[in-house]
Amino acid sequence: MVNSTENSDVVFKYIQAAAEVGQVAQIELICRENNHYDPDKVKAFLLESNKIKDPRPLIHVCDRHGYVDELTSYLYTNQLYRFIEVYVQRMNPGATPKVVGSLIDLNAPEDQIRNLINSVRPPQCPVKELVEEVEKRVRLTLLLPWLESRFHEGLEDPALHNALAKIYIDINNNPQHFLMNNKFYDSMEVGKYCESRDPHLAFVAYKRAWGKCDKELVNITNKHGFFKDQARYCVERQDADLWTLVLAEQNEQRRSLIDQVVSTALPESRNPDEVSSTVKAFMTANLPNELIELLERIVLSNSADYNFRNNKNLQNLLILTAIKADPTRVAGYVERLDNYDGPDLAKICISEQYKLYEEGFLIYKKFKKGLEAAQVLLEDLKDIERGTEFAQYWDKPEVWSLLGKAQLDADLVTQSIESFLKAQDATHYELVILKANKTEDFKRLIDYLQMARSKVRDKAVDSELIYAYARVQDLSALEQFIGKPNSANLDKVGDRCFEEKLYPAARIIFTQISNYAKLATTLVRLELFQEAVEAARQANSIQTWKDVCYACVENGKFRLAQMCGVNIIVFMDHLNELIQHYENGGHFAELIALLEQGINLDRAHQGIYTQLGILYAKYKEKKLMEHINLFWNRINIPTLLQACKDNLHWKETVFLYTHYDQYDNAVDTMIAHSPSCWEHEQFKSIIVRATNTEVFYRAINFYLREHPLFLSELLNELSGRLDHKRVVQTIDMGGQLPLIMPYLQHVQRENNKVVNEAINGLLVEEENYEALRESIADYDNFDQIQLAQTLQRHELLEFRRIAAQLYRRNQRWTTSIDLSKQDKLWQDAMDTGAASGDVALAEELLRFFVSRDDCPKSCFAACLYTCYPLIHPDVVLELSWRYNLMELCMPFMVQTFREFSSKIEALSTKVEKTEIQAQEQKEKEQKQENEKIEQSAGLLASTPLMIGYIPQNQYAQSASQLFAAPQQSNYIPNPYAPYS
Repeated sequence: MVNSTENSDVVFKYIQAAAEVGQVAQIELICRENNHYDPDKVKAFLLESNKIKDPRPLIHVCDRHGYVDELTSYLYTNQLYRFIEVYVQRMNPGATPKVVGSLIDLNAPEDQIRNLINSVRPPQCPVKELVEEVEKRVRLTLLLPWLESRFHEGLEDPALHNALAKIYIDINNNPQHFLMNNKFYDSMEVGKYCESRDPHLAFVAYKRAWGKCDKELVNITNKHGFFKDQARYCVERQDADLWTLVLAEQNEQRRSLIDQVVSTALPESRNPDEVSSTVKAFMTANLPNELIELLERIVLSNSADYNFRNNKNLQNLLILTAIKADPTRVAGYVERLDNYDGPDLAKICISEQYKLYEEGFLIYKKFKKGLEAAQVLLEDLKDIERGTEFAQYWDKPEVWSLLGKAQLDADLVTQSIESFLKAQDATHYELVILKANKTEDFKRLIDYLQMARSKVRDKAVDSELIYAYARVQDLSALEQFIGKPNSANLDKVGDRCFEEKLYPAARIIFTQISNYAKLATTLVRLELFQEAVEAARQANSIQTWKDVCYACVENGKFRLAQMCGVNIIVFMDHLNELIQHYENGGHFAELIALLEQGINLDRAHQGIYTQLGILYAKYKEKKLMEHINLFWNRINIPTLLQACKDNLHWKETVFLYTHYDQYDNAVDTMIAHSPSCWEHEQFKSIIVRATNTEVFYRAINFYLREHPLFLSELLNELSGRLDHKRVVQTIDMGGQLPLIMPYLQHVQRENNKVVNEAINGLLVEEENYEALRESIADYDNFDQIQLAQTLQRHELLEFRRIAAQLYRRNQRWTTSIDLSKQDKLWQDAMDTGAASGDVALAEELLRFFVSRDDCPKSCFAACLYTCYPLIHPDVVLELSWRYNLMELCMPFMVQTFREFSSKIEALSTKVEKTEIQAQEQKEKEQKQENEKIEQSAGLLASTPLMIGYIPQNQYAQSASQLFAAPQQSNYIPNPYAPYS
């Protein structure tokens, strides 16, 4: 059981029992292999028990569950040290660190502990954990022999070398040599260990990491003032991140470090890369003044063995740094230094950031860059006077060109043209043309453009020359120039002349290039309208036709305007603009005449017909309906619809809505503006095609208000699409239901409850009981009880009779009979009693007939006939005997006895048949039982004797089923039928 259970209590009980009987082997087996016991409980039991002398079960428990400290204490205290050695050496060497720690805590002899440690080897014994356990107890030197042995064996475990370093530091056994030459210890850990003992050794350990402990190195050197060592390390490391750290503004010792870098570390260096990285670091840290100090120490040094004095890069950097940080030193550096990139530095000097133009000029002058020097004078210093003197001194075309450009920028157009002519430079001809146009000095411009034509082949030059001729009104020179080969853009020049109203010059140019469209516009400006129309015809451009047409309209030339307009209106996109132009001028008749002519064109389109209709709607309404009737299929109906509505032409609006298949809107329009556009027949023909049913109800309200006599006719037209309940409620709210009686009778075939109730209510008001009886009989979907309650108080007998019929239809037999009794409608009461199927109600009615003196005795016989199935014979005999009505009850009794006789005969026949069938079934079952017995007897001869039983016979039907009464027939014979 103990091997299969998972219950820790069971396992513990087993251990206790084994201890009682001395089965130590079983305890050891359980402690070693079982996984379901409670280790704390078992450990406590093994420690406290005096019956178990063998510590092996305890060793297994503590080893498996981490109780090594308690195990060691127990074994050592009980002088079982041999078991400790066996446990460490053979069973679990990995537990050596904890065992050693416990032995140290127990003040065990050092020799004994060393012997125990020497008996194990890595990796079975983890070095790191062993060192940590001993170091926590400040007994690290205890491990020195063992650690040195592992060191000589070539073990590279960092924990081992860290421990050796710490021991050498503590015992001062040449630790610096070890820290500088050992490759396996952790610099971070050893450095931290040294910080409180020997900061210099901590610096050596951190330096040996070469980058991994930079922050710690900086902190230790800052703390103890090792700035020279720090400076040398930073220069040698050449690491940007390290420089960023030490040169950060937050570093309070930054100034001390910089002093050591400038005075000691960098002068000692002969490595160009170290110098370069240091300078770059100072630049990155944004320390320009310190960088200048550093560079002066390098570049201006007088040391014979220092080879960085003539370094071009350093000289460039020195000047550049001075430009950025101390511009007053730049001129001095420029004079004292020679091996630097002058032009590049000059560009930096004259840049927008520094604006050291004079220094830049000096550099260009020193390096013989005359053109660049002139640029500084003219472009940066903006001194045209000094620039003119320099150009006269230099006297070269490029300087004159530069001067001309500067003069041109200063709007000294005349002087700039003279300078460009001296330089024979047409490079800036576009700017010269622009400035000359602003000053309108076209005569001097003509001289410059004639010179420029020999230098450049650009159509802009020829174009400006033509324009200049036009501005000085030299039309003959203009005509002569354009008659010769040229590259001018005559079309553009002509447009420019046209825009500046130089129409004669523009006419010459457009005629030369056969641009009839612009020629026509120009002729319009010259008021030559007939010639403009001819030019427009040759141009055949829609814009040209528009320009000429509008000009003719503005000047009253309507015949010429119509000639142009027929070429415009055939374009849909331009028709509205033409109409707006005519309307703005108030020329309505001329516009209508133009569009009437347009509808006869072969190219007439929908827009013409539509806009003509709009014009009729605005200005000539008599012709509007005629126009719509003729051309409705060629009109844009939505557009014309809006115009008709804006101008209140409601008949035309209805017509357009109808032909646009918007019957709902047509109906709404006729309702809203009935005085001007309503016609009953037209309204009916339109509304039946409406799609929105809400329109029907708005129409009903409209007819109620204005045309109530036509309402029923309208409803009959819409009957198939109306909600009859809503119609009745709407009409009933106004108390005008009699108006729609024909409609209600027309839709009553749908047997709608609201309609039925409305008709019944109207018939009650009219006292038309015959029609009411027919309505109730044919259509039963109404609140019959409510109507019955209303009718039972009616003064007319027929209505009360209808109420009784309604009560009977709803199976309120008592109420119906009482109502019939009240009105002495005996036959109705008997019919209601028979229909109810209630025996008590029928007998109560029979007793009522014999008890009332005002009731004829014949009602007794009639009630027996009508309610025959419901009345018991004994009640009939009793009442006949009591009230002397034996003659009247005799037919009822004869028929009753005849029925009893028939039932008895049928029952006797059925019983006989049932008995015969039961006897046959019994015989059949007995026969089957005998056959089974014979078969069983044949099997007994060949098989051993078996004791069994034969089930008793079960009859299929019970006695109650055999003698059950026959089912009563639903047939009810007529008591007055002939006996058979």
